[in-house]
Amino acid sequence: MAHSEEFQKLEGRIFTKSFFILLAVVLTGFFFVGVRFVKGIGAVSNMSDGYPWGIWITYDVATGTAIACGGYAVAILVYIRNRMQYHPIIRSAILTSMFGYGLAGFSVMVDLGRPWNAYNFFVPRQWQANSAMFEVALCVMAYSTVLLIEFIPAILTSIENSKWTRMNAIRNWLHPRIAPDQKTMEDKLEMVRLGAAWLNPRLNKVLIFFIVLGITLPTMHQSSLGSLLLIASTKLHPLWHTGFLPLLFLLNCIFIGYSIAILESLISSYAFKRPFEIKELSGLAGLVPYVTVIWFSVMVGDLIYRGQLAAAFKFDFYSRYFLSDFLLVAIGSLFMFSGKLRRSPRWLFISAAMIVFGGALYRFNVYLIGFNPGKGWRYFPSFAEVMITVGIVALEILAYKVFVALFPVLPNTSHGKSHGHAPAAEPVKEAGYAGAAALNTHN
Repeated sequence: MAHSEEFQKLEGRIFTKSFFILLAVVLTGFFFVGVRFVKGIGAVSNMSDGYPWGIWITYDVATGTAIACGGYAVAILVYIRNRMQYHPIIRSAILTSMFGYGLAGFSVMVDLGRPWNAYNFFVPRQWQANSAMFEVALCVMAYSTVLLIEFIPAILTSIENSKWTRMNAIRNWLHPRIAPDQKTMEDKLEMVRLGAAWLNPRLNKVLIFFIVLGITLPTMHQSSLGSLLLIASTKLHPLWHTGFLPLLFLLNCIFIGYSIAILESLISSYAFKRPFEIKELSGLAGLVPYVTVIWFSVMVGDLIYRGQLAAAFKFDFYSRYFLSDFLLVAIGSLFMFSGKLRRSPRWLFISAAMIVFGGALYRFNVYLIGFNPGKGWRYFPSFAEVMITVGIVALEILAYKVFVALFPVLPNTSHGKSHGHAPAAEPVKEAGYAGAAALNTHN
C-alpha cells in the first residue's frame, strides 16, 4: 500500500569489499551447517539431553525473532494508530523482519535432531494443537510468508521501472554462442514488465488483509515463546519463571522492535551517506519508554507478589544477569525520555542499542542463563555453533545490502521531509561499513 515515490534504491556497486567479507563469514558458517547434516548434530554442537537447545534456538529463534519485530512494531504504529508519517521507514523494517524470521526458520531445521521428519509439520493428523511450540512454528512460518507478500510491491515496482542494466550487462558478458538474442530478450523482459504493472495495483488492493495478518501473527507467537518456559517451573530460576512470561515476551518484542528499527535506520543512513531520519526516529524513540515502563511494572510487581524481589539483589550469578538486563533497558529508556537526546543521532544510537541488548539479554536469561536442568549438566556453545549463528547473522546483513541495491526499500530523501545531521547525498551512494563509534561525530 506504499506509494512508489516514497522509496528509492541504493545506487552504487553491489560487489564491494564489505560484500566479500560478509560472504566469507557466511560460507564459513554454512560449511559447519554442511558438517552438521553430514556427520550429525553432535559433531558441531555441545547440546545434550539436559540442554536440548543452545544458542541456535536461544538467539536465532527466541531472540532473533524479537530483533526482527521492527516490521511488526512499525506496522502497529502506521496501520493501527494511523501515524502515516512513519510510513517511509516501514519497507526497510519489513525487509529486516523478513530476513530475521526466514533465517530463524532455517536455524530450526539445523537444530532439529531428525530434520528428515520435518515434513510431519505439514501433515494435519500429526499436529498437536495444544502445544505452544506447534503454535510458534505455525505462526513463524505463516508470518514469514506474510512478510514476503508485503515486500512483493517493492519487487514489482523495481521491475516496472527497471532499465535492465544488469541483465544487459550479463548478456554482453556471455559468449555470443550462448547469449540470448537481444530482440527476443527485450520482448520477454517487456512481458515481465507489463505483468508487474498489471499485478502491482491489484496486490495493493488486498494488501491490507496481509497487513492485518502481519500484526496478528507476531502477537500470538511472541507471547507463546514465553509460554514455552511455563512448564519449566523446576528448571527456570524464580527470577524469571512467572505466569506473566507470555505478556513480558510480547511487551519485550515491541520495545525491541522499535529500537531495532531506529538502529537499522541510523546505521544504514550513516553507511550509505544518507540524511538521518531524525524526525521519524525521535518519534519512535518517544514511544519506547512508555512500553518499557509497562514491562518494568509487570516484572517488578510480579517479583513483589511472588516474594522474589530480594533475590534480585543477592548479587549472585543469577542476580547479576537479572540486574544487567534490567539496567540496560532502564538506562536506555531514561535517555529516550529526553526530547533533546532523542534528536541526537549519537544518543539515539546509544539508547536504542542499550535497549536492544538489554531486551535480548532478558531472553537469553530466560532460555539459557536462568535455565538449570540439574546437577551434572553443563553447556557452553562450541565454536561451530557460534560460527553457524554468526554466519546466519552475516547472511541477513549481506542480503539486506543486496536487496536495498536491487529494490526501492530506503526512504526517498528527495520525496520525504527528513531532517538529519548527516550531509545529504544527491544520489544515494554506498559507503563502507559504519560502526557505532562513527555516530559520535554527530550531535
